[in-house]
Amino acid sequence: MKNWLMNRLGRRRNEQLDCHAVGELLQQYLDDAIDEDRSRLIAAHLEDCRRCGLEAETYEQIKRTLATRRAEVPEESVDRLREFGRGLIQGDEPSTP
Repeated sequence: MKNWLMNRLGRRRNEQLDCHAVGELLQQYLDDAIDEDRSRLIAAHLEDCRRCGLEAETYEQIKRTLATRRAEVPEESVDRLREFGRGLIQGDEPSTP
């Protein structure tokens, strides 16, 4: 089990992360709440993978927009944003109102 986890998180030397692993760690990476080794691997993946790079840019844009609109973001909005992100990670199609 430990080897599997280390492989998923890119702990082996010269190993790259796949899109799913990056998706699981993306929020932590964007919040600077991840260790340096994994941060480096995620940054490399985001440079190489258009889909994940666009997802990261979208998250960053949403965070900037929310930061300029209100001093405090309602917890309900944060929960909806997290659920949206989980759906993207799982490959779900965005729902339309």
